[in-house]
Amino acid sequence: MDKTYASAAEAVADIPSGASLAVGGFGLSGVPIVLIRALLARGVDRLEVVSNNCGVDGWGLGELLSAGRIRRVIASYIGENKEFARQYLGGEVEVELTPQGTLAERLRAGGVGIPAFYTATGAGTAVSDGGMPIRYAPDGSVAEQSSPKELRPFDIFGRSKEYVLETAISTDFGLVRAAVGDRHGNLRFEKSARNFNPLAGMAGRVTIAEVDRLVEPGELGPDDIHLPGIYVDRVVELTADESSDLPIEKVTVRPRPEGR
Repeated sequence: MDKTYASAAEAVADIPSGASLAVGGFGLSGVPIVLIRALLARGVDRLEVVSNNCGVDGWGLGELLSAGRIRRVIASYIGENKEFARQYLGGEVEVELTPQGTLAERLRAGGVGIPAFYTATGAGTAVSDGGMPIRYAPDGSVAEQSSPKELRPFDIFGRSKEYVLETAISTDFGLVRAAVGDRHGNLRFEKSARNFNPLAGMAGRVTIAEVDRLVEPGELGPDDIHLPGIYVDRVVELTADESSDLPIEKVTVRPRPEGR
């Protein structure tokens, strides 16, 4: 039952080129950066990544992206990653944009064995009607676009409306970042890092967690466990330096008063 690995490099050693990855994080919060860098060092490419966003320029998944290692991204927004936008519009990477809540539920559904579900989000828009660009050609034209999805009316609270069918997401591997983990793989996430991490961990067939602090089984109380060890296959404890690598996405300060 001891799921700990000596290093991130050892934990990702069997991730091949062309693998699909569910990756936790939101902006720069809760990003499994050590596992991402270990994967970058391996040299694998043609990766399909499912994550809320694709990091920022030069950090997080942005490091894999800038190295040309990602083939396709399923995400809720392109965000502030200029390289991501450039590769998408230049036809170098495929992008399936998905509403944020829908993306979260698709990952959760994949983790609990629900093949598909209906949601009102996106019904009657390009999300359900199709036509959203997935891949651009080098000349800027649309080379591939999303297909229409099934719509079906349901009566909810006495009101009939249309709902769109969304399919679950499951991936070859899940990469997550947790504040605390035990040797059985039980994880606790810290504050806003408890975003897409539990969902990415559920969706991966093999889930790897990097943790700031490793504890013995039993030290985490039942109510402190955000992702049970049944979903987690490998645990890597970070060093103090690795844990402290937490850049700030945007720094906003008020002007300093004159004379101070």
